[in-house]
Amino acid sequence: MSDAQGHLLELDNMSKYYGNIIALRDVTTYVNAGEVTCVLGDNGAGKSTLIKILAGVHKQTEGHIRMNGQEVSFDSPREALAAGIATVYQDLAMVPLMAVWRNFFLGAEPVKRLGPIKWIDRDKAKHIAKEELAKMGIDIRDTEQTVGTLSGGERQSVAIARAGYFGAKVLILDEPTSALGVKQSGVVLRRIVEARNQGLAVIFITHNPSHAYPVGNRFLILNRGQSMGSFAKEDISLDELTQLMAGGAELEQLQHELESAIAAGGDT
Repeated sequence: MSDAQGHLLELDNMSKYYGNIIALRDVTTYVNAGEVTCVLGDNGAGKSTLIKILAGVHKQTEGHIRMNGQEVSFDSPREALAAGIATVYQDLAMVPLMAVWRNFFLGAEPVKRLGPIKWIDRDKAKHIAKEELAKMGIDIRDTEQTVGTLSGGERQSVAIARAGYFGAKVLILDEPTSALGVKQSGVVLRRIVEARNQGLAVIFITHNPSHAYPVGNRFLILNRGQSMGSFAKEDISLDELTQLMAGGAELEQLQHELESAIAAGGDT
């Protein structure tokens, strides 16, 4: 357990077992408001398991989750969301043929009432959606346009703005840049910084250290379910982060083998 005080979210020796299979073992880190904690690892590292525990999809086998120093336990995604933990998955849970403002609210639209009759306040919903997106630096001229007409980076921005508007304290982003090109990845990374600057605690899940390092305040590195360490930015360089994530000696061996293969190819 961390002896620091005032952390918004703490993970203390988190483990998850599926029978004899170890998906996550003894992971400890913390997340602060107004900071980005990056969780890095290749496929099978345990990132998805960590997300599902925090999002209330699965319960940990061992360990503790604390918010503002109080231990919490989630039996469902609804409970995690009620506690202020919002997760934006890779598929974004959006409807491409629906308007931007409808996707922003997805069933939680503001309403007008007249006695027992109520209906969606479309003007208010559009205004809120446009205003919240503007805070994230996204200028949507017409929120009636369908989400399918937006770029991948803009769709991610809508999801991030939506989570912030509905009261998220901790925002988990699941590989938000993995399917994007360089320019659109840059758009999403700027949105992550905006969310951090608005006071959210952001957990950025990624396998790309070059995306994580510019925006991250802390870095948790996972390898085959185990923590390779949790580091503040001032304590680790991008090269060291990449080395740890890649397995250090394994990366050096691969580089050596590639150099040998290239040299051998040049001799033919």
